[in-house]
Amino acid sequence: MSKTIMTVDDSASVRQMVSFTLKSAGYDVIEAVDGRDAVAKLNGPRVHLVIADLNMPNMNGIELIRAVRVNHSYKFVPIVMLTTESQAAKKQEGKEAGATGWIVKPFKPAQLLAVVKKVIG
Repeated sequence: MSKTIMTVDDSASVRQMVSFTLKSAGYDVIEAVDGRDAVAKLNGPRVHLVIADLNMPNMNGIELIRAVRVNHSYKFVPIVMLTTESQAAKKQEGKEAGATGWIVKPFKPAQLLAVVKKVIG
């Protein structure tokens, strides 16, 4: 059974690129347009990894991490931020909220897959 990854980004083109990269490597992908959409979709199929943008409308990446971490079923699921933000303070805020890793956009598909393989195999 392949693992399911949720990609959360308000940019359709970023979601498509991440989705294509992950599907090409054999993962199942669920797309969400923002944090609120992602939280709602966590009630569906089991998600093994969340890859989320930081800056999104309705619920940003930090708020999403906090919402996922209070969900007992997803307390320990890895969350990787995929964002243009590279400041140490933002990374620290993400880490304190419960982020597992941080990838700065633009990203190379190989880089994304290397992180995914390291985090969930």
